[in-house]
Amino acid sequence: MGRPGRSCRGRIRITAARVARLGAVSQRPDGSDVNQQNSLGGKVVLVTGATSGIGRACALALGHAGAKVVAGGRRADRLAEVTAAVAAAGGEAIAVSGDVRDEAVAPAWTAAAIARHGRLDGLINAAGVIGNGAIVDSAAAEWDRVMDSNLRSMFLMIRAAAPELIKTRGSIVNVCSVAGGSRPYPNLSAYCVSKAGVRMLTECAALEYAPHGVRVNAVSPGVVVTELHTVTQAVPDYAGFLERSKTTHPIGRVGTADEVAELMLYLLSDRAGWITGASVAIDGGRALMSAR
Repeated sequence: MGRPGRSCRGRIRITAARVARLGAVSQRPDGSDVNQQNSLGGKVVLVTGATSGIGRACALALGHAGAKVVAGGRRADRLAEVTAAVAAAGGEAIAVSGDVRDEAVAPAWTAAAIARHGRLDGLINAAGVIGNGAIVDSAAAEWDRVMDSNLRSMFLMIRAAAPELIKTRGSIVNVCSVAGGSRPYPNLSAYCVSKAGVRMLTECAALEYAPHGVRVNAVSPGVVVTELHTVTQAVPDYAGFLERSKTTHPIGRVGTADEVAELMLYLLSDRAGWITGASVAIDGGRALMSAR
């Protein structure tokens, strides 16, 4: 028996009301559905470092999502290949070339996006380099190269893109690293410091632009198979390095650029609308490991 004064019909009405409230939870404040699988179709996204590695994977994934990609990089031949691949995947792409360390590049790339599409909805900062060597053996120019490529370039890109992203309540995703504050490594000081800076820049920018509806997040990968370690011979025995990495990542393997891109597109999209200032680990558990 039910409680006095409470009929089955009343309980049904209460249940229906609860269901209605639960249904409302699936909507964002702007009325869009949080379960929408593809919220990047038609979005204009500027990707730095688009000619290789994680940047290239992001550009191609955006193409599959039907986005309009502005692919930035230094190598014209590779940019042509990437833009063609994006188009083949169902997206649209234009190439913009230059060195992200050059202060004039960020505003030029942003202007190219606006000239072509009239808007900018997202920025992916994937350009970056690595270097190695003990502090005592490192030239100041090498320190500057790593810091300018990995950190200063992101500052320049965010500064240039932010006014346009405010107009669209857009989103920024930066590539950080497991070395970006959670794990220091010897003989890798410039890289570690630059990535720690990326993490703090992400958090500062998230606070600055949250009142404007712009979200800023980062991903912190472990070892991912890209050209990062080989293009400058930072790791001479790359095959051996990858084999050893199976033991330093608890999941038992290294990552792929496509896996990182999938997470980055989620953070970029409206599906992650309540996430900002996060540096999300995607490292097979690498940051959890400690020396013993």
